[in-house]
Amino acid sequence: MLEAQAPNHGCERPNPSVDPACSAERMLEVRPGLYLGGAAAVADPDHLREAGITAVLTVDSEPAFKAGAGFEGLQSLFVPVLDKPETDLLSHLDRHAGVSRSVAIVTAFVMKTDHLTFEKAYEILQTLKPEAKMNEGFEWQLKLYQAMGYEVDTSSAIYKQYRLQKVTEKYPELQNLPQELFAVDPTTISQGMKDEVLYKCRKCRRSLFRSSSILAHHEGSGPIAFAHKRAAPSLLLAPSSQAQCTSYFIEPVQWMAAALLGVMDGQLLCPKCSAKLGSFNWYGEQCSCGRWITPAFQIHKNRVDEMKMLPALGSQTRK
Repeated sequence: MLEAQAPNHGCERPNPSVDPACSAERMLEVRPGLYLGGAAAVADPDHLREAGITAVLTVDSEPAFKAGAGFEGLQSLFVPVLDKPETDLLSHLDRHAGVSRSVAIVTAFVMKTDHLTFEKAYEILQTLKPEAKMNEGFEWQLKLYQAMGYEVDTSSAIYKQYRLQKVTEKYPELQNLPQELFAVDPTTISQGMKDEVLYKCRKCRRSLFRSSSILAHHEGSGPIAFAHKRAAPSLLLAPSSQAQCTSYFIEPVQWMAAALLGVMDGQLLCPKCSAKLGSFNWYGEQCSCGRWITPAFQIHKNRVDEMKMLPALGSQTRK
């Protein structure tokens, strides 16, 4: 992505063998001051200056250019990203506001600045550059970006679920999981956020998780979602039949760490009294409403009690 005086722009690494005279022609102006270019676009610093380019964003496996060699005065930002569906591009989008990677970054920029849906922003870019494509993984991430309101909100349920899915790809053996993956154990915090709910083991009253750790999901199709598991045809199940969710699906909490490492699935037990609370499966589990959740850390609602937090008073009220 190439920037002229104000906005941000992207490009792939330069190819020294490319004729620099073609560089300016290979930059596509997406918005005033916003250009999309490939290797040839940054092959010659003089052509960049002639176009008014002041900054270059490279989303690639290698930087666009090294310091010196006539590139003095050009600001640059390098984001190491491979052009693969499983690559985490979403986490980089708010650091900055060609090919699949550059197309995805420019599409995100147009989405954010013009407040457009992913489909509309992508359509605009493809109208300007018909060959502009991005892989399905980047498309999915930009749709999540839209759902978060064009901000990478690391505290949102959307981002937490996304991060958990990425962990299963990055750590297939589920060893040495990053500590930031786990929510803080509520027993180590004296007070919660305003209007937050604390969930405790119904048997021993041990604090287990807070409402901020719940990963909400849209209800599934209800009983009809389980029709394939029935021995007899379920002709009486209407598509509109709904089943209320009987479990909370949450982000993993620190007290779960020992049970999760190196194991794909298993039970979730209370760390104090060992009462069965639910189960986990990195491949995913189906909620009682029919929705499939991946990965799944499921706590049955009938195994916990809700406690309304009152931070100012330092007390709790049972619901």
